[in-house]
Amino acid sequence: MIERVGGPAVRIPAGKLLINGQWCDGAEGRMIAVYDPATEEKIGDLVAASAADVDRAVQAAHRTFESTHWQKMRPLDRGRLLEKLALLIERDAEELARLETLDNGKPFGVSRNVDMKFAIDALRYYSGWSSKMAGEYIQLSPFFDDGGTYRAYTERRPVGVVGGITPWNFPLGQAVQKLAPAIAFGCTVVLKPSEDASLTTLRLGELILEAGIPEGAINIVTGYGYEAGQALVDHPLVRKIAFTGSTFTGQKILATSARHMKRVTLELGGKSPTIILADADLDRAIPGAANAIFPNSGQVCTAGSRLLIEASIFDEVTKGVAQIARGLKLGSGFDPLVQLGPLISSRQLNRVSELVSTGIKDGAEPLCGGGQVVGKGYFYQPTVLTGGRSDMQIAREEVFGPVVLAMPVQNAGDIKALANDTEYGLGASIWTRDINKAHLLAAQLDCGTVWINTHNVLDLAMPFGGTKMSGLGREFGTEVIHAYTEPRAVCMRLETSAFD
Repeated sequence: MIERVGGPAVRIPAGKLLINGQWCDGAEGRMIAVYDPATEEKIGDLVAASAADVDRAVQAAHRTFESTHWQKMRPLDRGRLLEKLALLIERDAEELARLETLDNGKPFGVSRNVDMKFAIDALRYYSGWSSKMAGEYIQLSPFFDDGGTYRAYTERRPVGVVGGITPWNFPLGQAVQKLAPAIAFGCTVVLKPSEDASLTTLRLGELILEAGIPEGAINIVTGYGYEAGQALVDHPLVRKIAFTGSTFTGQKILATSARHMKRVTLELGGKSPTIILADADLDRAIPGAANAIFPNSGQVCTAGSRLLIEASIFDEVTKGVAQIARGLKLGSGFDPLVQLGPLISSRQLNRVSELVSTGIKDGAEPLCGGGQVVGKGYFYQPTVLTGGRSDMQIAREEVFGPVVLAMPVQNAGDIKALANDTEYGLGASIWTRDINKAHLLAAQLDCGTVWINTHNVLDLAMPFGGTKMSGLGREFGTEVIHAYTEPRAVCMRLETSAFD
């Protein structure tokens, strides 16, 4: 048990692997230390799973997938299992939220009201989808007439064993985001959470067992990405990889997956523009721009890290965003007054610091922030940089921290080119009172989601994913069925003589 300010002690799950419905140790006995990013104190240990451990998990998932029990389970019954898991998370939401805050660092209110709510909603959303998988009847036009009558249809079939590899910024939500559609559509799963934040996924494993989900249907292996994650991608029995994380890792997964022609869903990095036009309602746009970048300490793939502002309002907007940034309280996520927690690790803190320092050397000027917070914990000041140019490293690389680079736009006709001048294409937001401008500009932006007069609003019914280096495929919405199933065509020739 770990004592923290602001509530009862937090129970740390045992550092074990969940394979075939049983908690077990790693084959090699190696462990990974877990640290509280707000205090840098050690709070637990995880198994550093080996390739042999991953193989055991995949074999278990494959056996379950091929079993008569799983193949014959009614879709509605798979949905009921997901609903039961949702009820258990709802029951233990306070405990899970405290564990998420301890492990990840985000404010408890965010863990409780955002992360837990998303996980519960996602399970319920996908539980409903379990019975909605359907094919279609096809009226054929054969290439030649042989006198026969033909009937053809398609049916959607689960892809098989899914390897779900999740990031550290929304650990529980991402775990559910991978497993829920897979189970709904009849796949089985091996989850590999980030070594930087695995604790709520392990606690989720306990609830999976309590929910009565069949042994081997969901397995959890912790460990390093280059080892356990790579073994999962390499395994020939894994038919699909669902990955959320960095573009660099996504590229490696895509290249490796080609060996076995694995299906992939890759939700990768972003460098999303927040575009504020001169006619925008600044009372909404200024806090909207701040809210696009600073929540979760900027560790959001769709964070609005490039702020493109029409020149006539540039000073007013940047001063307003900087004023909000200065007023944000940093500290332990268990302090109810804290608005921003730490970054996830010393590695991430150093990366953010280096990118900002390079940006300042290249000519960017900090209106506020620009440095680490002195003391324990991996805290970085909310930072607003002006004097930005599109060729700067900080304008082109994903920072994944509470840092926004503001750039003025002299001519409205330049907005499209500036917004699309990035290798990424995950999200963008447009702030304007003019509905015509909003829709015309939205149509010109090369990204997966465009928000108008808001930013980072996600819904499970709305497809989510990116273009260019931001990934492949879509999750959520009606698109999700294509991510975890494949169509199979069935064609048959009927003998018309049957009624002669």
